Amino acid sequence: MGDRLTSHEVAALIPYLVKRTALMIITLIGVSILIFSLMRIIPGDIVDILFDAAGYVDPSQRAQVEAELGLDKSLPIQYLSWIGGVLQGDLGYSYISERSAYDEIASRVPVTLKLAALAMLFSTLLGVPLGVISAVKQNSPLDNVLRVVSISGLSLPSFWIGLLVLMFFVQAFGFVPIYPMGRVTFWQELWLLCLPAFVVGFRSSALILRMTRSSMLEVLRQDYIRTARAKGASLRAINYYHALKNAVLPVLTILGLEAAHLIGGLVVIEIVFNVPGIGRYLVESIQFRDYPIVQNLVLLTAAGTVIINFLIDLSYAALDPRIKFTD
Repeated sequence: MGDRLTSHEVAALIPYLVKRTALMIITLIGVSILIFSLMRIIPGDIVDILFDAAGYVDPSQRAQVEAELGLDKSLPIQYLSWIGGVLQGDLGYSYISERSAYDEIASRVPVTLKLAALAMLFSTLLGVPLGVISAVKQNSPLDNVLRVVSISGLSLPSFWIGLLVLMFFVQAFGFVPIYPMGRVTFWQELWLLCLPAFVVGFRSSALILRMTRSSMLEVLRQDYIRTARAKGASLRAINYYHALKNAVLPVLTILGLEAAHLIGGLVVIEIVFNVPGIGRYLVESIQFRDYPIVQNLVLLTAAGTVIINFLIDLSYAALDPRIKFTD
């Protein structure tokens, strides 16, 4: 693909965009139905939890609470009411805090996005360069060390590494680097998020390192690389311009999958480091059957995942001119 799209490429791109948009909508509808159904299959609801905590059940009061929460309506009506509200920007309200679901979620989304962005930054800055070095220095002592490190990163659970980091700080510095209650400054938040981001990014960097190494080794065996060497091209130009440029597509796929995973997959790390993000809040909401919060958080995570995958697909054609959009 050149700097400007030709009329033929535009004609192929429009049906592709329409098809992918329709597929994303169908996916989100399926996710919404699935999470709505699963939440109703789980035994008990918010009304049961409230009355169990009170120690008694008054049928008339129970019916009144169910009517106030809309739980006395049929399941199809409840689903359509939720989706209709989402399409109008009304996410309902939290059954537990009795605040707007939008306010509850909006205050936590930026924290998770910052944590995910820092984790992706760490994993990319570590994984890609080390993967290139490992491929260029194939079978050397350095390559062997990096392969052991990558296997360790994939084998060790993130929450276990997080607990080790917390214990190290307690023993070495006498404090626990977890997210405090209340307001924090930008720099305080950045420092507090760097540790959990590094813990999560370590695993992701190990996966990226292995993928980069494998992709680079495949490209370095190609004929045009040998031709570049024969013409006297520098190692830097061969490794980072010719080889890495053509080896980046599989790495980009892994980056996209990891980014999508990090949006909703930071639950355990957020709990370990007391980070007030959407993952931790989702677990708390599931425990109390806070339907509006759970449904909207899962739908938001699913939307982020499909959008990231869509952007990754679009970037393929921009990076590799051999790839064309087809319907």
